[in-house]
Amino acid sequence: MSNSDQTDSLQVPAEDDLLSTEQGQQQPDVADLQAQIANLQAEVKDVQARANADMYNFQKRVERETDNAKKYALEKFATGLLDVVDNLERAIAAAGDDADNAMLEGVKLTHKSLLTVLEKQQIVVVDPVGETFNADLHQAVGIAPDAPANQVGTVLQKGYTLNGRLLRPAMVMVGQ
Repeated sequence: MSNSDQTDSLQVPAEDDLLSTEQGQQQPDVADLQAQIANLQAEVKDVQARANADMYNFQKRVERETDNAKKYALEKFATGLLDVVDNLERAIAAAGDDADNAMLEGVKLTHKSLLTVLEKQQIVVVDPVGETFNADLHQAVGIAPDAPANQVGTVLQKGYTLNGRLLRPAMVMVGQ
């Protein structure tokens, strides 16, 4: 027998026959495999969509935190300056109405200049004289006998906000 006769007489079983006869298992149906592929592709799309949404939310949260950090970076520094403003106001009040005093004029100009700088940095005075008491902006420390009920009568210390956020509440006396 020649080599060509041997190859002609050998019959190679079909691939499907090999797969079905190996270990006695049946080959999965093509439709089942296509359904599994479709399910897996749907899962991949779902996971990608969730990952994109998570990344978008993360990016927005980082942007929001960065904006807040920029807005309120001055908070500690501004709080320290408020003591300086209070001391300047006390000096002005202690000097009275002596209009001829050059030192008093200097203190008033310094006070005004400092308030201007604070306002440029979005630090705003909360001066609630005659307003209704607001626990979010005011800290009641006593009762003002001559003020109407629930109205701010006397302001002991002005409050301040930084970009709309309370920096220091106004210490007030409230009518009963």
